[in-house]
This record gives sequence, C-alpha cells and structure tokens, in this order.
Amino acid sequence: MDSSSTQTLADTAPLVRAARTASLPVAAAGLAHAGVPVFPCLPTAKAPLTQRGFLDATTDPEQVASWWWRRPDANVGIPTGAASGFDVVDIDLKAGASGFPAFERARRAGLVSGWGLVVRTPSGGIHAYFAHTPDSEQRSWQSPGAHVDFRGDGGYVVAPPSLCATPDGTARRYELVSVAPHPAGPVDAAALRTFLDPPRPASFVGGPTPSAPGVGASPQRLAEWVAARPVGGRNAGLFWASCRMVESGFDLPSTLGCLAEAAQRAGLGDREIERTVRSAFRRTAPLPDQGGAPSRRDRAPEVSS
Repeated sequence: MDSSSTQTLADTAPLVRAARTASLPVAAAGLAHAGVPVFPCLPTAKAPLTQRGFLDATTDPEQVASWWWRRPDANVGIPTGAASGFDVVDIDLKAGASGFPAFERARRAGLVSGWGLVVRTPSGGIHAYFAHTPDSEQRSWQSPGAHVDFRGDGGYVVAPPSLCATPDGTARRYELVSVAPHPAGPVDAAALRTFLDPPRPASFVGGPTPSAPGVGASPQRLAEWVAARPVGGRNAGLFWASCRMVESGFDLPSTLGCLAEAAQRAGLGDREIERTVRSAFRRTAPLPDQGGAPSRRDRAPEVSS
C-alpha cells in the first residue's frame, strides 16, 4: 500500500467495541462518542425510524441518548461513505441465491483485500467494511446478478449488535466474525462493479430486442421497459429508451426524470444512469417532424460532473 493510501485508513475499533456489547443503546452511544454517526432503525428490521433516515444520523450524544431512551430496542444504523468514513460490500445470501462465489472471485482478483472487519448478517451473508477514500465519491450500487451490493455515499447499513428478523421469523444478530490484522483500506467500487457486472454494449449493436418500444412510444412505456431490463441489457436498454425520448423532443431533465427511477429499479447506479442518458443526447438528434422541438444544444447543455 503506497503512502498516499495510508491517509484513507479507517479505525474499526469503535465498530468492534459496539459489536461486543449486547446493549443497543450502549452501542449507539459508544459509536457516536467515537465520531461515528448513528440513527435508529425499526426493532428487528432495517427501515429507519427517523423522518429522513440516514440523513438524520448524528454524533450528538444528547440526540442519540434521546432516540434510544424512547426506543431502547431500536437497531443501530450507520450511514456509509464520507459520512462515517466506511464503505461496505454487502454479500447477500438467501434461498437460491448467494453472493459468496462472486465475492471469492473478486478476492482472488485482488479487488476486496483491504477489508478491516467482517460482520455476519442475520440472513447468513456478510458485510465487509472498508475505509472510505476522502474526497472521492463512491455512490452505492447493486449487482443483482452477482448478489453483491456496495454501500457507499448515499447508503447505510445496520450494524452490530442489532437484530433482524429472518424469513422463518427468528430474530438474529449482526455478529462480528473477523477483524483484519491490518488497518482497513479502501475498495475501488467502480472496478469491483465492472468486475462483477461488466457492461455488454455489444449485445445491443445488432438492434433492439423485439419488445423494445419504437419511435413515438410514451415515456411511461419506455420507463416500464427499462425497469424490466435484465442484467447484461440494462445499459443498452436505457440508452435505447433515452434515444427515443431525444427523438421525441424531450430535454435532458425530462428524460432523466422519466427514466432514472426505472433504471435504478433495474439495478443501475445514479452516475451510470446519467452517463448513459447523456451519451444518448450526444449521439441522437430530434426527428425533423417534431413541431419545432428545441435543438439538441438547447436541450442538453454539457455541464461538468
């Protein structure tokens, strides 16, 4: 590890101490005291109890004490990314689906070797904690095909010693299972995602699928089609739908407003969605019979990301 990356190392000691106590109020207070922001989640569940969810996370001891005084059985939520200094790779495990094979492939490729600690989730999956790299945004994303999620900026995890109900109705704890002998290092979320879910634009080169909406399709129809795209066809599907909206004279904000949520449901991340939609605007022009639709330059100004 080079000298520049040593500045990204995160101290996992507060998480270890929290995991080793059975008291949720004590764990929450200890994390907040150590500078790790927390917020309460529903008992034996993952949903936030506060109005703004992880955006309400704080290290203020009075606020944390008040939350857990009112709900001493509340689970402990931690925002991931820059807010806490930790990114988490979430390996899912459920009936008929396991993220462990994909995670093992990524480990052998050297993409997930810097974890600082590992927590077993109530379902039997794991949360691997990494140090968040300062001044480098890494947004949360999902890879449904690999059954691996990344929790970074814009995300959160439920932390030990919280409990969560499993499908059979049993409440089980998030348990600390391993602490690395080295300090937590960063993970390259973009490289990991590309490894787990490589883009396949060539799958669309030969033309759209037979079910693809054509020119003039309604925005609702396009959005529904994008949301149903499978792994391997999501980027290409979003690009196709975006081109159809460009041809119909929709501007960039309208296209993003219509298709972004659908693309998220398909499993794409925010940055990937915006990049794909902008690409459609760069390559496509409105059809000439759109009744004086704005020019591409007027509809899709280039701004720095």
